[in-house]
Amino acid sequence: MSVRTSDIVPISEARARLTELADEVVGAGAEKVLTKNGSSFVAIVDAKKLDYYHALEEEHAGLVLLDEAEKGLRQILAGERVSSDDLMRALSDR
Repeated sequence: MSVRTSDIVPISEARARLTELADEVVGAGAEKVLTKNGSSFVAIVDAKKLDYYHALEEEHAGLVLLDEAEKGLRQILAGERVSSDDLMRALSDR
């Protein structure tokens, strides 16, 4: 979803229009970007949409983890192994 110019609101203006802006977010599905000193600061997003975004984030994290597990299994099947000493060195270098 693209942000329209009308969806960018200075935070000083948002203070006076908070209820109106919240109604626009929930009713029209618009997301509002509040600015502070001319730069993006925070956003007003429908709570249901935020829950959906969090669910997508969790799903993505699970897919990344699954991808890494598959990669590890392929490496094991290909005979690519790391000694425990090399593993401990790599972990301590972090």
